Amino acid sequence: MNINATLFGEAIWFGVFIWITMKYVWPPLQKAMADRQKMIADGLAAGERAKHELELAGKRSADALRDAKAKSAEIVTAAEKRAAQMVEEAKQTAKVEADKVVAAAKAEIAQQVEHARAELRGRLADLAVAGAERILKREVDARAHAEMLAALKQEL
Repeated sequence: MNINATLFGEAIWFGVFIWITMKYVWPPLQKAMADRQKMIADGLAAGERAKHELELAGKRSADALRDAKAKSAEIVTAAEKRAAQMVEEAKQTAKVEADKVVAAAKAEIAQQVEHARAELRGRLADLAVAGAERILKREVDARAHAEMLAALKQEL
């Protein structure tokens, strides 16, 4: 065999192989590489967007946390004010109730004093009658009676 013919035949077959490869194999490979390149670029862009969204979410969460802390401080302040107000109201209510109890006790004491006075008046009348009976049984003396009545008036 001749090297030239073999070399020429191999060159023809190599050209046919290149043409078949360029016609049928290379376009799907290029399409697959382009699709893969696009997918990688989309993934990188999505990663950048996610990173940016993460930063925004971090800022929003910090803002929300700051707002929540401010609101909780306001709520605590309002609760403390309400608690102080409730304590004051309870003090006032207790004072009113105490005044009512004191007034009722004073009224009861006054009633008991009046009752005791009425009872003492009754006893005094009984004593006066008993004293008058003794005086009358013993003797009738106007001057002694006047002195006794004067002594009784001074005791009252």
